[in-house]
Amino acid sequence: MNKKIIEEILELMEKYSLTEMDLEEENLKVHFKKGHDIANFAHASAPIVQLPQMASNPAVSDTKETVPSNLIEVKAPMVGTFYSAPAPDADPYVSVGSQIKQGDVLCILEAMKLMNEIKSEVKGKIAKIVVENAQPVEFGQVLFLVDPS
Repeated sequence: MNKKIIEEILELMEKYSLTEMDLEEENLKVHFKKGHDIANFAHASAPIVQLPQMASNPAVSDTKETVPSNLIEVKAPMVGTFYSAPAPDADPYVSVGSQIKQGDVLCILEAMKLMNEIKSEVKGKIAKIVVENAQPVEFGQVLFLVDPS
């Protein structure tokens, strides 16, 4: 599924005043939901579609120069807004020092009114959370630093 198809789906939802829609293909299930509450987020069970990079954001910190070589960077797979917890009054998914394993939810990125769980692809300990809650992030921006040891 590419960006053009997603845009067409969202246009159809708007045209027909739909607030929710499920799409299922071979190895792909996507749930679109519009007008959501942060506690009730949509979850895509397939790989997240990567959107083109937006113009430079002065709030984006460049961690390339200061990252110790033993740490793994977890980067944003899309443009969106970073949320550390499933709801404003909920505990964050992870904090510095949290032990994580592959598949653990690290955060949510909201993009185009869809809430996307970002899951860990590595095992280790959260060494640093690079972005702040509710901060806009760009594709490829470092979100977390993970110590794999």
